[in-house]
Amino acid sequence: MATVIVAGGATGIGLSSLRKFRERGDNVVLIDHREQGQAVADEEGLGACVFLHRDLSETGVAAEAVETAVRLFGGLDTVLITAALMLSATLDGWTEEMWDRTTALNLKMPFFVTQAAAPHLAKSPNPAIIFTSSTGAIRGHAGMSAYQATKAALPGLARSLTAELGPKGIRINCILPGWIDTPFNDPFWTFQRDPEERRHEIEAEIPLGRQGSPSEVAALIMLLTSESGRYIAGTSIVVDGGYTAI
Repeated sequence: MATVIVAGGATGIGLSSLRKFRERGDNVVLIDHREQGQAVADEEGLGACVFLHRDLSETGVAAEAVETAVRLFGGLDTVLITAALMLSATLDGWTEEMWDRTTALNLKMPFFVTQAAAPHLAKSPNPAIIFTSSTGAIRGHAGMSAYQATKAALPGLARSLTAELGPKGIRINCILPGWIDTPFNDPFWTFQRDPEERRHEIEAEIPLGRQGSPSEVAALIMLLTSESGRYIAGTSIVVDGGYTAI
């Protein structure tokens, strides 16, 4: 039984992973800005779940989450960061405030969550951190400048932190989901001239012919945070149905 922090788990990949963590008996601290996180925490599960209704981009939230996990459950073993912000605009429509909001949540926050968690993870027999990047890190779409820039930075951050924290036994990896059918992608679809037509076009470009499900990404997260994943570190793994392979 492990103690897990899920940063951004009220919907999508984070929610599916949170449920799988609890199914295997892990205790979870969920941090999310959406009030529906409380309903998630109230679900039945083998492991316990505590909800912190917080904006993860705010100073001090990372340290509070770590302190809560250690105080309630006696330690910390896993950190999963799925929280992110996707804003869409043409080049001349971007503002400095939009750019800074995206950077604060997508890049600054994972670093400072890691900083707060590392001393406690170093005491775990199986410590793991997972950053959620995106295939947007390696394949561009118009209007996604800040999102794709920050997601491209996360694999580099994972490599740097692996060099520093690997000797302490802490594994840090990135997952790069492709088109996963979650509400998170709504800003992209609404940015399109014809969202339904664009959806069909993209799905036709995916060799497997469909978008993925959150549970298919969560399955990889379970591996990377389990005993079976103890020699996987500092890498980035694509989960996209072959979208970036062709």
